[in-house]
Amino acid sequence: MSSSNATMFGMPLKYVALLTLVVQNSMLVLIMKYSRDGVKKADLYLASTAVLVSEVTKLCVCFGLFVREPQNKNANLSQIFAALFGPEAESWKMMVPAALYVIQNNLQYLAVSNLDPATFQVTYQMKILTTAVFSVMMLKKSLSLTKWAALVLLTIGIALVQMPTSSSTPVSAKSGANSFVGLVAVFIACVLSGLAGVWFEKVLKGTQASVWHRNIQLSTFSIIPGLIGAFLIDGNTISEKGFFHGYTFWAWMAIANQAFGGLIVALVVKYADNILKGFATSISIILSAIASVFLFDFYISLPFVIGAAVVLYATHLYGLPDAPANTIPTYSPADREEK
Repeated sequence: MSSSNATMFGMPLKYVALLTLVVQNSMLVLIMKYSRDGVKKADLYLASTAVLVSEVTKLCVCFGLFVREPQNKNANLSQIFAALFGPEAESWKMMVPAALYVIQNNLQYLAVSNLDPATFQVTYQMKILTTAVFSVMMLKKSLSLTKWAALVLLTIGIALVQMPTSSSTPVSAKSGANSFVGLVAVFIACVLSGLAGVWFEKVLKGTQASVWHRNIQLSTFSIIPGLIGAFLIDGNTISEKGFFHGYTFWAWMAIANQAFGGLIVALVVKYADNILKGFATSISIILSAIASVFLFDFYISLPFVIGAAVVLYATHLYGLPDAPANTIPTYSPADREEK
């Protein structure tokens, strides 16, 4: 069965994956925020260890899916290892995005601790712009005027969303968070997201390896810098309080959700496409904003509504296929006689 014809529960798998992505992407920032909100700094779980545990979880799941692929069902461990990391596997190509994703994930935790969920979710859409820039630079893609206009609209929408409101209480005033730090973290995370994503796309499209195959390589190389980073940044705390210090139920939920999100994105890439993924992300922005009103007392102001609408429209416009170029109609002599 081809990827386009795959189904689950009687529905095309691409729609199941997209719907799941909408729910997961909406819940991710809310769960991450809830897992850290109202907890004393000394009792917080370490973001560096959470990212590492998430990568290990994703690695285990992807490995299980990889060995169940038809060509690997009867392979022994040495054959599987050779397929994943042998000379012909070109696993070294995944080292760069692996390191970038580890840094990006840590920045996500930093950003969500300093921004309200809706603002984080919307501002994080800057990764569309950075992805477009790196796509032009690395993949030699040509963007139409419509797509560049969509990127400009996206920038304007994000600026409107960030406008302060006198009637709302910012998160930084409640918890001592720093909005500037959060915005800087989001910006850097978006740059790294664009670079890593385009690099991964270039590698994936240049080989016949499956998504699970490349995700195993990606997670394996992510664990190494993640482990080093965890002990460099939080080595003293880990030694004193333990690797799993501060791991509450919601902390584990955040880790599981992040690992699950990596798998869902892989499914969307395999069974759907990037345009549909953009629509799913747009819907998740709305759901996250609505949920944050009830869960975190987020005040949706008029500038935020306008900005969010502009962002959604820009995302939609960016995902539309380019209009066909205007051409001069040609007619055969027979056509002219009929006219």
